[in-house]
Amino acid sequence: MIPKLPLDSPRWRGLDGVKVEEVRVLLEQLASAAATGGGDAWRRTWTDLSGGLMDDGVVAEGAYAALPHLVEAAALLPPEQTVDFWVDLGFVVTADYRPPVPADLEAGFGAALRLAERAATRSLLAAGTPGQVCAQLALSCVALAGHHMAEMLWQFPDHRESGLLLSCPACGSDTEMPDLFVDPARPLIEVPLLPDPVHVRQEGHPWGEVAAALREEALGEGWEPFLRVARDVAVRGVSAETPGQAVLCLVAGMVAVRGTPQGAAGELARRLMSLTGHFRCWDCERTWTIADGLAEPPEGALSQHRPDRPWTDSRGSAAGAESAAAGRTGRAATRFRQEENAVVAADGTPWGRMSVFSDSVPGSSGGVDALAVVSRPGRPTLVAGGGDKGAVCLWDVTDGRLVHDPLPGHPDAVRSMTTLPLPDGRVLVASGGDSGTIAVWNPLTGQPVREPAGDWPGGVTAMCAAVVPDGRTLLVTAPPRGAVRMWEPDSGECVGRLNPYGSPIRSVTAVLISADHALIAASDTAGRVHVWDPAVDDPWDRGAAVQLSARALADADHRVATVEAVPTPDRTMLATADDLGVVMLWDLATGAPVGDGLPSSTGTAGPPLITAATPHGGRTVLVAGARHGHRLRVWEPETGAVQHIALDVSLTCLATAGADLIVGHDRGVLSLPLTRQ
Repeated sequence: MIPKLPLDSPRWRGLDGVKVEEVRVLLEQLASAAATGGGDAWRRTWTDLSGGLMDDGVVAEGAYAALPHLVEAAALLPPEQTVDFWVDLGFVVTADYRPPVPADLEAGFGAALRLAERAATRSLLAAGTPGQVCAQLALSCVALAGHHMAEMLWQFPDHRESGLLLSCPACGSDTEMPDLFVDPARPLIEVPLLPDPVHVRQEGHPWGEVAAALREEALGEGWEPFLRVARDVAVRGVSAETPGQAVLCLVAGMVAVRGTPQGAAGELARRLMSLTGHFRCWDCERTWTIADGLAEPPEGALSQHRPDRPWTDSRGSAAGAESAAAGRTGRAATRFRQEENAVVAADGTPWGRMSVFSDSVPGSSGGVDALAVVSRPGRPTLVAGGGDKGAVCLWDVTDGRLVHDPLPGHPDAVRSMTTLPLPDGRVLVASGGDSGTIAVWNPLTGQPVREPAGDWPGGVTAMCAAVVPDGRTLLVTAPPRGAVRMWEPDSGECVGRLNPYGSPIRSVTAVLISADHALIAASDTAGRVHVWDPAVDDPWDRGAAVQLSARALADADHRVATVEAVPTPDRTMLATADDLGVVMLWDLATGAPVGDGLPSSTGTAGPPLITAATPHGGRTVLVAGARHGHRLRVWEPETGAVQHIALDVSLTCLATAGADLIVGHDRGVLSLPLTRQ
């Protein structure tokens, strides 16, 4: 019997994430299913209850009290009926945030994990399950054994993708391995080695039957040594000290012998075996096991020095991360890095000099989370920036000096900014804050146009300026909770609303379809793109807006996180970027994609940052990066040329000012030439 917190204990009232009555109902349903040998009523109840036990990767304290009851009941069901339950439990025990187990619940929860490990391995050995579910179940068994490699559950390779993006355990940079998952008939990697001496779990463990099931011939000729490693790992009980790549042999082996249908399961198993190889980080040039790039061991991964063959692609040829970044045109990507106040190539060839913007009042600017560029005929171009300290700074782009003292009056952190060119020739700057405050500034005087106002829940995370055919310029703001509003800049009067469905918005931009008419494009938290016409009074009226092609978005599996207007010599296009680093261009007249787009590459994963301009040469340049990353890609869509720049700062926002790229980062602002000098 597992020590459990009694269901009538008042202790339940102090535990979040679970209601004791829901636990009672589920226990009754599980007991009924065990008594009759079947029944699915418990599954719906478990789905509802598990949403409270873990929400968005955060485990509730109540899970530690509820799971001993539920595991004990689920373990009595026929093993083939509880596969999904044990997979869900694997996600719980590998969640991003798991609070410490309360002292009075430790014994019961620990006993529940041991029982769950035994029951889950019985399910693994029962009737075959679809290959991917079998892999998740095997990883859940590994999780219940206490091995870190089970964290791969949360980033299980997509069967539709041929490549993989890995994070370097040392420097955190991303390295892309294209074509890793093309099914190889024979292994193209070396067999992982188990450590000497081999660690063996001292207590009794349930993996002996798993070892017996792992047939050496399951994957065909050449794979037998990998299956032997898998069997050795199982014999020793999947000890916590076992190398991650050896545990992946075990997971792949179980998919081969228990996954269905046999052909598809064998292909998936060979793809998973490919993860037992190595990769070299493009940034620090250290070599690691792929397993270490997927889930770092608690004590820290150890670099595997294999300079002769950093990693191998599925065709058997040595490949470097650089080739993955070349783009679809086949042109080689040129890479540059920061050296003090200059950006240079590996051979010393310069890109151009950087200018670091000043901070004449120490500590006033700090990190910058939002930028806006103020261009005025006959006057110097200014850059406005704001961040956590709530101050708005204005710099001269030519020399990076402050033109005013930091502008006071913004009561909270600045999260978004935009420039407002008005019909009377004035150019104002608007800023949106964490608590929903909206401020409008005159950059010429450094004074607010009116008192900061607003208290929109969730803050103002995105804003832009939109011109409408009646001659007005409107300020468009979006908080994360969906209420997109349009404002008259001088008076602060709300003159309209967009986003009739109320989708939570991540990013907005204005795209000109004529000199006096802009459409508003927005990305929401579900990865969708919305296009609205601010010139119409009814937010349900489509007006001149054309939505992006749903088929093109689906075919590209493009879940948009950021949108940006892209000026070209003949029109303004819309750029969309996702969290993998893919950038696509769209024609808002038709809603169709334009060209091949920019694929993901080394160091591009993460919340995307994009900006674009058409410098003096007339050729459009788009710059893409990732928030908190260090790398920029400078892309010319017309030619497909891609150049990479590595900086020594953590990126937060991007903008362009004429021929200059403005980079907001964790310590301030810098500028560098938008094109190579």
